This record gives sequence, structure tokens and C-alpha cells, in this order.
Amino acid sequence: MAERKINPVLKQVLELGPTAVFLLFYLRLRDQSFTFAGAEYSGFIVAALIFVPILLASMGVLWFLSGGLSRMQIFTAVMVIFFGGLTAWFNDERFFKMKTTIVYAALSLVLAVGLMRGTSFLKWIMGSMLPMQDAGWMILTRRVALIFVGLAVANEVLWRTQTTDTWVWVESFVFPVVLMAALASQIFAVQKYFIEDDDTPPE
Repeated sequence: MAERKINPVLKQVLELGPTAVFLLFYLRLRDQSFTFAGAEYSGFIVAALIFVPILLASMGVLWFLSGGLSRMQIFTAVMVIFFGGLTAWFNDERFFKMKTTIVYAALSLVLAVGLMRGTSFLKWIMGSMLPMQDAGWMILTRRVALIFVGLAVANEVLWRTQTTDTWVWVESFVFPVVLMAALASQIFAVQKYFIEDDDTPPE
């Protein structure tokens, strides 16, 4: 299926909607407990488990409408399913909270491995959306890898030292905003490397 353009507002709703739904379910269920198969689960764990099929359904609609998903979206979905499963299996909310740390750390590690090999895996992910010279991709990749490290460390400190309420709000709103703002600022910083139709690489 060829990739198609979809309404950008709808795209944002499909990408961010599952997180908002998770927040709403958490706020509704956080003070309750539920018993399944003889085991008692907190409202947080139930909300986390509801989040998984909602995310998959949203990604399915996005794939159907656009004809494709980014590699980062697929990776994130796999991590959500894996850690959501661990959360339910061990009845331990820490696995779902650690998910964010591991996702950011893994993305940083992948980018770092590419840099050590003299290539930009970020270009492999985003190259079709952002034509840019290789020098610019290497600079941007180094900076994005550091951003992911910072977010991984921040999440690890956050869930270990703050309440679940605080973690949920920061995870749902603060981290996405910080990430988008950081990426936008770094892309702006390397705009001199953007390739126009008539551009030639600088000497």
C-alpha cells in the first residue's frame, strides 16, 4: 500500500489520542482495584492494559489511512505491548513506568551505534521527510541521541522519586512537549544543511 497524505489534525489525534485516553482512564480508575482470576490489580495497571489495544487500534487506523507507519511508531508499539504484558503478568506497575526509560535509552543506543559506524540511522528513519546533507544528519543524530539520553534519565528519576499521579501527567504531556520542542530546535539549528532542488554540497 502506497503511503498517502492524511489530514494533519486527524494524524495528530491518532498519534496522541491513545495517551489522552490512558490519562482519562487512569484519572477515573486510580482509586479503585479490580480482581481478575483471583489476582487484584490497581486502577493504574488496568488503565495501562486498556491503553495497549487502544494504541494498536489507533495505529491500525493510521496505517489504513496513510498506507504506512514509521519505524519509530512500530518500535514504540512493540515496547508498549511487551511492557504492558510484563505489567499484567507480574502485576507490577513499575514495568510500565520503566518502559519510557527503556524506549528512550534504546533509541539513543541505536543512534549511537550508527554514529560509531559512521552513519545516521536517524536519516534512515526521517530522510524522506527531511532532505539534508550527510553532515547535517550526523550533527542532528548526535544531538537527538543526547536528547533521548536526557529523557531516559529524567523518566528514571521521575518514577523512582515522584508519585504515580505526577509520573502520569509528566509522561502524558511534559515529555512529548519537551521532545517535540527539542527536535524542532535542533532541526532549526541544522537548517543550513537542508537540500533544495538546486543545492550542491558546500566545499
